[in-house]
Amino acid sequence: MTGQGMAGRDQLDGVDLRILSELQQDGRIRNHELALRVGVSAPNCLRRLKSLFGRGVIRAVRAIIDERRLGYEVVSFVSIQLGSQAQPVLEAFENSIAAIPRIQQCWRISGDTDYLLKCVAPSVESMRQQLLHFAAMPDVKNVRSFPVLGVAKDVPLPLQDVAAASAS
Repeated sequence: MTGQGMAGRDQLDGVDLRILSELQQDGRIRNHELALRVGVSAPNCLRRLKSLFGRGVIRAVRAIIDERRLGYEVVSFVSIQLGSQAQPVLEAFENSIAAIPRIQQCWRISGDTDYLLKCVAPSVESMRQQLLHFAAMPDVKNVRSFPVLGVAKDVPLPLQDVAAASAS
């Protein structure tokens, strides 16, 4: 892959990329162990970590929780088409969904759909109610739900492309 798709990226060296790779595998790793794995001193590793956070390369470190273990039996992707793409309409929609805790993620996308949401619910009936709520929101033209039957792939961000682009 060429570096064309990597335009505007932060400049990262091999040590930074190894830090990111290790953190994607184990976000709870202690700084001392991380430093050993990437081959730098603990103070250097901590400085680099702070820099990666400060530059926004690392936005957060979180636990990945199995929704079903906590009673969210239904996971669904929901596409939302709005009646208008005017900025005030988009902002109003985004503001209205920000307060809905069962929406885990929301992407603004191009094409026939304006937004793609990842939603969770404890039951099919609860998800149905959520979909009805979406459909009743101002300026919502169409709502489609895609219930998740299983996860076929869930992997960390591919850092080899960044490494190749940095090398060129």
